[in-house]
Amino acid sequence: MKKFLSVFFCILFFSSSVFAAAQDLQKIENYLNSLQTIKANFVQMASNGGTAEGKIYIAKPSKIRMEYTAPDDLLIVGNGDYIIYNDQELDQVTNIDYKDIPATMILTQKIKFDGQNLKVIDFYKDGGQTSITVEMPKNKSVKPITLIFDNSPFRLKQWKVVDQQNIEVTISLFDIETDAALDATLFQFDKKSTTENSKSKARRK
Repeated sequence: MKKFLSVFFCILFFSSSVFAAAQDLQKIENYLNSLQTIKANFVQMASNGGTAEGKIYIAKPSKIRMEYTAPDDLLIVGNGDYIIYNDQELDQVTNIDYKDIPATMILTQKIKFDGQNLKVIDFYKDGGQTSITVEMPKNKSVKPITLIFDNSPFRLKQWKVVDQQNIEVTISLFDIETDAALDATLFQFDKKSTTENSKSKARRK
């Protein structure tokens, strides 16, 4: 009888844990799907010791802008068709496909952890934060992304990815504004204006 009860309570505990995780996943889906715009300062840290900071703007679906502050003369603009990586110091512009960047998952209008397009491979929650690691089973060339949320109030505060050189990159958000009106020109790339801005910065150094 005691053995039966212990097995019963183990099953009950396991079922409760699964249910709690399902509730948490639903909460994350609802939160991400409710966001329409994000404006924030960010700090980027890499496992090889590299650091950078700047401003980030997101407008769903599929639009993003990351302005890196000096001495990093970088600009990333996602206009909905492709992502533009502009190294202003080298005067180089590279177009990147959205499907090659795991962080663009955040930009989709409808997120669903269905196990087919987005599969949860790790989940953790404590009193202060929740983290979830997600992979894209249909695109094995893209490595997983980990999203980290503050629990109270519930908000996205960080994400982590591993690049093609196996360097872990962490983006931490600060001074976050959500659902604010963002100018559409933020997500338009004008090489001439960015070059002029870069030269202006160089003159001020």
